[in-house]
Amino acid sequence: MIAIDTSSLCSYLQGARDEHTAAIARAVANQEAVLPPIVVMETLSDPKVSEMAVRFTRSLPMLDLDEGYWVRAGQLRASLLSQGLHAATPDCHVAQCCIDQNTPLITTIATSSVSSEPD
Repeated sequence: MIAIDTSSLCSYLQGARDEHTAAIARAVANQEAVLPPIVVMETLSDPKVSEMAVRFTRSLPMLDLDEGYWVRAGQLRASLLSQGLHAATPDCHVAQCCIDQNTPLITTIATSSVSSEPD
């Protein structure tokens, strides 16, 4: 299994060609692609999402949430914030879901200043 983050999934669906979208294409072709539940929610909540993107997103399996997930996700975010790191709530959900399932993640890491501002 290989999980896909929202930003990488959107790039793939928009036809971008880079190392991330190539990895997604391989994961899809090998039937290894999975989505953290929040990625499904973020993708489908875009009011301009195409019907093709909806069908594709819905066709991929979702990672399960294990018992105690919400507590661990909160603790992960608190730990990052206490270190002065940026910790957007959706990103913490994606990370915790992948940590729990021991699943690698395809993601685009944005380079921005470190912030402790809650999202």
